[in-house]
Formats: sequence, C-alpha cells, structure tokens
Amino acid sequence: MPVELAPPRTIALAMTGASGACYGLRLLDCLLRSDSRVYLMISSAAQMVIRMETGLALPAHPKEAEDFLKGHLGAASGQLRVFGRQDWIAPVASGSNPPEAMVICPCTTGTLGRLAAGLSSSLIERAADVVLKERRPLILVVRETPLSMIHLQNMLFLAQAGATILPANPGFYHQPQRIEDLIDFVIARVLDHLQIQHQLIQPWGQ
Repeated sequence: MPVELAPPRTIALAMTGASGACYGLRLLDCLLRSDSRVYLMISSAAQMVIRMETGLALPAHPKEAEDFLKGHLGAASGQLRVFGRQDWIAPVASGSNPPEAMVICPCTTGTLGRLAAGLSSSLIERAADVVLKERRPLILVVRETPLSMIHLQNMLFLAQAGATILPANPGFYHQPQRIEDLIDFVIARVLDHLQIQHQLIQPWGQ
C-alpha cells in the first residue's frame, strides 16, 4: 500500500513594528524550507520597519505581497498565504480552523499589551487570541529594551495564559562570527519550540 504523507503543519506568523524585521523574515524562510504551510500577517508598522531595516519594499496589497514573497523565497504553490490586517474571514480568525501554532516575530510591547488585555482590533490580535483560547502554542518574540514593569506584568500574564515569551536575546556560546549567526540563534529557539527540525545551531553539548 502507498505510504500516506502527513499534511503540512500550518503555522501562523505575524510581524509587528518592533525593530528586528530580520528575525521575522528569517523565520519565514525557515518555515517555508521545513515544508510548513504559513499564514502570514504583517502590520503597517512592520511593513515600514522591513523597508527601513532590510531595504525590502513589500507591496501593500496582501495578494501582491504574497506573490512577491513567494518569488523572493521560493515558496511552493499554496504554501504561503498573506492576509490583510482586517481580513476577518481569514482561517486564523476563527477557533473552528486554528493553526497548529502561532509566532509573533518581532512582537512589539504594544501588541503584548493588547493581547494581555484581550483586545482584538486587528487580525494579528484576533489570531493570537484564537490560538490562546484553543490552547495552541503562541510564541511571542519580544524585541524591546529596557522593559518597564508594565511590559513585565504583561509578559507574566500572557505566560500564565499559556503563551511562550521568547525575547530576541541571542546567546554567544556558539561563537557567532556574523550578524546572521546571532539571528539564527534566536530563530533556532523558536523552531525548537515549534518542534521543527533545523540545522541552524548545534544543540548544547554536541
């Protein structure tokens, strides 16, 4: 009998306007290379930061951005979908069709605060709310320093609600030689928590 292949994992990825667009773009690349299906959401501030930090000018229209990223990253047909900020009929907007997991990378402290308060004024916030209530993994790659008591309280509240707080704090024990090595350190930890195999960083002790 033919071997039945498991369907690809569906991961929701949101990029918000914190500095560190390189983290989100690298994670997107790694998810696509792992044959995951990716539902991508990009805030208006993130779009501006992406251009400022990487020079990548993403089209504003979701379908045009989707086609651009498919060509830029070599995604397979149907592997990447980009949703608009108010696309309330997107699959991620309902608990009847949640992704296996969601990552917000990078995650602003403003997004952190709205999630902690249960506000859903955009698709990103609604998708994260859905993932939490359906008890799926939610990983928040917070990129801010220093952190105020408000930020820390919001992190604690969301961690207690089931989210994983994974700040963009690279380590140095792998002796990084390039900026890309520091980026990969953080993305490796995200992939570890998604239980997606990778070759970015050698595991400790090996």
